[in-house]
Amino acid sequence: MNNPNFSKIYIGGTWVDSHGNDTIDVVNPSTEQVIASVPDGTAEDVAVAVAAAREAFDSWSRTPVAERAAFLRAIAEGMTERLDDLAEAISSEMGAPRDFSRTMQVPMPINSFSRAADVVEGFDFEREELGATILREPVGVIGAITPWNYPLHQVAAKVAYALAAGNTVVVKPSEVAPLSAVLLTEIIDSVGLPAGVFNLVSGRGPIVGEAIAAHPDVDMVSFTGSVAGGTRVSEVASKTVKRVALELGGKSANVVLADADLKEVMPHAIQWSMINSGQTCSALTRLLVPRSQLEDVERAAKEIAESLALGHPDDEGAQLGPLVSAAQRDRVRGFIDRAVAEGARLVTGGSGSVEGTSGYFVRPTVFSDVTTEMEIHREEVFGPVLAIEPYDDEDDAVRIANDSIYGLGGSVWSKDPERARTIAGRLRTGQVMVNGGQFNPNAPFGGYKQSGVGREFGTLGLEEFLETKALMY
Repeated sequence: MNNPNFSKIYIGGTWVDSHGNDTIDVVNPSTEQVIASVPDGTAEDVAVAVAAAREAFDSWSRTPVAERAAFLRAIAEGMTERLDDLAEAISSEMGAPRDFSRTMQVPMPINSFSRAADVVEGFDFEREELGATILREPVGVIGAITPWNYPLHQVAAKVAYALAAGNTVVVKPSEVAPLSAVLLTEIIDSVGLPAGVFNLVSGRGPIVGEAIAAHPDVDMVSFTGSVAGGTRVSEVASKTVKRVALELGGKSANVVLADADLKEVMPHAIQWSMINSGQTCSALTRLLVPRSQLEDVERAAKEIAESLALGHPDDEGAQLGPLVSAAQRDRVRGFIDRAVAEGARLVTGGSGSVEGTSGYFVRPTVFSDVTTEMEIHREEVFGPVLAIEPYDDEDDAVRIANDSIYGLGGSVWSKDPERARTIAGRLRTGQVMVNGGQFNPNAPFGGYKQSGVGREFGTLGLEEFLETKALMY
């Protein structure tokens, strides 16, 4: 990885020492070995970074759109040139198979920077409406707090569109998987982005994250993570009445209507329940099927899940890597054991250890006869665990699908596209795949209910980072 500077934080266009002396070890979840250490940042680090971002804001916000877009494209080009380094970092810090890192974990953030450039160049920052001139202006200093499951993608989702809109940013990457964010910072530094426009402070949520959310000169916080984390960010940020955008959890339902072709449905269903080893907020972790087809669905789910290859990131053909940490592995095993205790029927997998390998692995696990009273129906597991839930008719399917505090993703299958579209319209969720529709990294992403507030990507993603001003003459 070309000797990245993991021992520093990045403030005001310069790699600097943290004001604190402590560090955070980064553990490779495949080997269980420490592979790097990053600064355990402090509130004082945040204060300095925010001051740098505030100082840079006036000039950056007035930088012509074409120049801002050119910087974003240069960052995308730099990421493309270092794709192998970025993929290696992601696989090492959070365990994704190398092929998945190369084809998804890195290309999606590259797309975010290049697409943000396109969106901002086509955006109308001024329009006339009912006798007033409506201006869209950057919010100011953005605090970006990001998770470990897609550690580069989530940084890019916030940074690319915030910078495109004319904001400056202070980023706190996940302390569990910060290495790819450091490499991105090297790339940003190499393209000559003006000092203070982008700042990176590594550290822990209760210290660095809360300092960002509380700082009076941070105008907006964009947070991706758990509901508990988002609730805390909102609480802290409310004391200075700043805008908060949240992308939180999910417990997304995959609704299979009676006329769907199970041979087409089931490979997609298993893939999207266990993508990134199930560590995906929009994963389709509840499979809703007609009660009359339950036995056929279980048989197919068992066969496909048991065919998935677990392995270390560099293993040839590995489809699922380890979970990100020992704590996450143990958390997922706890969900599995409690599901059994509550009466869910184990179709395959389980909480037992995976023999013959180091690392924080959990076997692909499928439950059936899951009911709405069970924890595994309600709570986000964030591991390779699928809950099959039978329903009696389409109204029952919609009821079960919407019986959740979350509303992030979803899916509907039917041989009749209009029928599928109708059911999709009844799901209270931010995105719905229809008949195997693929994830679109440029479509608005965000959720209903406790899945969050606001949207990322595309025009709506840009608008999240803009204020509205009316001029009246």
